[in-house]
Amino acid sequence: MEENERIVSLFEKLYDGEPWIDVPVRGTLHRISAVQAAHRPLPNCNTIWEIVNHLIEWKINVQQRLKGQITESPANNYISAIEDVSEEAWNETLRRFDSVQNEWTEFLRNFDTQSYDTVYPANQWTYYEHILGVLQHDAYHLGQIVILAKQP
Repeated sequence: MEENERIVSLFEKLYDGEPWIDVPVRGTLHRISAVQAAHRPLPNCNTIWEIVNHLIEWKINVQQRLKGQITESPANNYISAIEDVSEEAWNETLRRFDSVQNEWTEFLRNFDTQSYDTVYPANQWTYYEHILGVLQHDAYHLGQIVILAKQP
C-alpha cells in the first residue's frame, strides 16, 4: 500500500470507520442534537458546535498550505459564536464537515508524495507533519467532544 493510501485510511477510519481509539468522529457527532452541540456545559470552554467549525476550517487551512498558499491563523483560531442554533443549521454543519472531509481525503489520495518533505515557510514544518498534525488535531478534539457530550 502506498503512503497516501495509508494516510487516507487513517483519516477515513477516524472519521467514519473503526479507528484504533474506537470512537469515530461522524458517528459521535450524529448522536448529538443541535441543542447539545450549542450547549456550553463548562465555563470558558468551547461548545461542540464551535469545535466542529474549528475542525472544518483548520482542515481547509492546511489543505491551502499544502497547495502552496501562505495562510494566516486567525486571531479567533476559527472559534466563533454560533448564531443559528437550529437543528437545520446543525445538520448543515454536519453536511459541511462531511463534504470537507471528503475533499480532504480525495486531496490526500492524489497528493504528490515527493512533496512530503516540502517545508511550509511560516512555521518550518513539512507538509507531511501538517498532514499528520491534522489527524492528531481531529483525534484531540474528538476527545473533547466526547467529554462535552457527556456533560449535563
